[in-house]
Amino acid sequence: MSVRELVVLGTASQVPTRHRNHNGYLLRWDGEGLLFDPGEGTQRQMLRAGVAAHDIHRICVTHFHGDHSLGVAGVIQRINLDQVPHPVAAHYPASGQRFFERLRYATAYRERARIDEEPVAADGVVAATPAYTLEARRLSHPVESFGYRLTEPDGRRMLPERLAALGIKGPDVGRIQREGELRGVRLDDVSEPRRGQRFAFVMDTRLCEGVHALAEGCDMLVIESTFLDEDESLAVEHGHLTAGQAAAAAR
Repeated sequence: MSVRELVVLGTASQVPTRHRNHNGYLLRWDGEGLLFDPGEGTQRQMLRAGVAAHDIHRICVTHFHGDHSLGVAGVIQRINLDQVPHPVAAHYPASGQRFFERLRYATAYRERARIDEEPVAADGVVAATPAYTLEARRLSHPVESFGYRLTEPDGRRMLPERLAALGIKGPDVGRIQREGELRGVRLDDVSEPRRGQRFAFVMDTRLCEGVHALAEGCDMLVIESTFLDEDESLAVEHGHLTAGQAAAAAR
């Protein structure tokens, strides 16, 4: 059974509060976990939320401001401490390579896990698996920033009434899904198209083309909003969205 959920580890901005940690979001997508923007304190928040280092398959950093990346050091060291057996890919703006290296090697520890550095330098696909395609789009912030979009391949939805009418049941349902035809019955005869699900992650940015491209047609959108609409000039100055702009993008 597939499991898809967003675990929110923190939503605070530059300064955490007593009740809100720095940013941190884990997307569970079937058998994989994608950790977005681990800010300071993410490792402890993972413990509180029941998220293990073994749950992480990708780390996706939008930009190198501290509230979106200071947790990278602790998370990577925890991945090594727990000797996570699978490779963990790290995606982040290529222009921040020196920051990633400083975080990855912030202190001495034994490297017992595989971390694959996959920096992002331009818009496009950064990873493709049978379960999803992960894309990055450039955003507009005082430092280079990228948003991420995960897209599931389109599939087919089986129609029970058509299956029953044509006498297809039990193991034969799986067989026709795999093979596309069974005893003269085509998969198209007993199913209909199902659009793949879409998830997008949009953090610190002014309103720009990348915001709209990432948000379009999403089933779930995580998007920042730092200023009220009446403070739009400040939002532009500091490279953020207003609440109204974020809401409009979500529509």
